[in-house]
Amino acid sequence: NKKKLLRFIFIIALIILLSGIIIYKFGNKNNNVKEDIKEEVKENDKISLIMVGDNLIHDKIYKEARKNANYNGYDFKPMYENIKKIVSNYDIGYYNQETILGGSDIGVSSYPAFNSPYEVGNDMIDAGFNLVSLATNHTLDRGEKAVLSSRNYWNNKSNVLAVGSYSSTEERNEVHVEEANGITYTMLNYTYGTNGIKVPSGKEYLVNVWPCTGNKYQEYKNIVKEDINRARDKVDVLIVAMHWGTEYEFTPNKYQEDMAKFLSDNGVDIIIGTHPHVIQPITYINNTLVIYSLGNFISAHEVVNTANRVGLMVSLDIEKDSTTSKISINNLESELLYTYYTSNYTDFKVIPFSMIDSNYLSNYKEVYTKYRDIVKS
Repeated sequence: NKKKLLRFIFIIALIILLSGIIIYKFGNKNNNVKEDIKEEVKENDKISLIMVGDNLIHDKIYKEARKNANYNGYDFKPMYENIKKIVSNYDIGYYNQETILGGSDIGVSSYPAFNSPYEVGNDMIDAGFNLVSLATNHTLDRGEKAVLSSRNYWNNKSNVLAVGSYSSTEERNEVHVEEANGITYTMLNYTYGTNGIKVPSGKEYLVNVWPCTGNKYQEYKNIVKEDINRARDKVDVLIVAMHWGTEYEFTPNKYQEDMAKFLSDNGVDIIIGTHPHVIQPITYINNTLVIYSLGNFISAHEVVNTANRVGLMVSLDIEKDSTTSKISINNLESELLYTYYTSNYTDFKVIPFSMIDSNYLSNYKEVYTKYRDIVKS
């Protein structure tokens, strides 16, 4: 009987042990399944983008920056300080460098042939901007020397993509891919012209031109299409910055609309417009976001005109679906900006309208309503 009892106890213990092993393995298998499910449910990749318009450095602006500096050079930081608080929160900050940064060594200059000091770029980068368009009607103002000086400056700035003006054909045709938060992107950039200054033959790389009239318009369409095809499959997001339109007109002209349709048909995700010096509407063409004109970011036009001093700041999120890799644009928002300066052209500051009061602009409420309606039209 004692042996039978011991055998019975042994069998029971064995059953309990085997049951524990089975339960452990089964439970662990379920846990692994749960972990696998957790790994499969990934959040979509997302980047934030903010955009402003023409950084137009008239002599009154760089003279004020010279006064700001406590050393030899220029200090534009006080002019951008309100914007830095905003832009620094975004993954990508875009602006258009209207005046070429040829640097002080070749002499700074103003209208009609601009050249700006390197400190302009330094202080915009300090404010959080890292995506820059260089192809404007003023790119050739001071000739090839200034273009090459500008390109050398930008090539020595890490984590900044500056496009539209280059030092060689090879550099122009290279697809410069950037990445943020798992999303790749690049930007192409073109200007309608160069104020009648002829691009040196064989050196078309100095500035990307897409003329808006005549036989050259169709010819350059083919070049732009080649550029797009070269870049499209290499990035998730393709942006094109267009220096186009009619100065001081609040509505896009027919050539802007035709170009925007062409770019959309060829797979461009976002079109950013500059040059008119005033703001123009934001719209969609199919799935392409089109910002026809961001207006001026900062400037000091001789003729004091409120329209020239009101610009646009646009922000959005770009999201990539983790399953399909499809790109979507979300949380599109815009805010008006105002370039403030005194009657004798001092104390320049770019101020969002959300920060403005009557001390900066006496009729700011009326101005805000007027220009908001243009963006929404």
